Amino acid sequence: MADDYCSPAPAPSPGAAAAEGPFAECVLCREPTEYPESTKGATLCPVCEWQEAQRGACSG
Repeated sequence: MADDYCSPAPAPSPGAAAAEGPFAECVLCREPTEYPESTKGATLCPVCEWQEAQRGACSG
């Protein structure tokens, strides 16, 4: 059970509509993301998502 506590939550799936575009911009680097423009909240590209996950994992 201790492993469940430390495991990150799965990322939301961009869905089938995202494969067609248009894509939302990453809020950090302004590159296209895997998410449609209609996605609410701060969208990140795969590179920035990975970097944010690394920062979170290292912050303790």
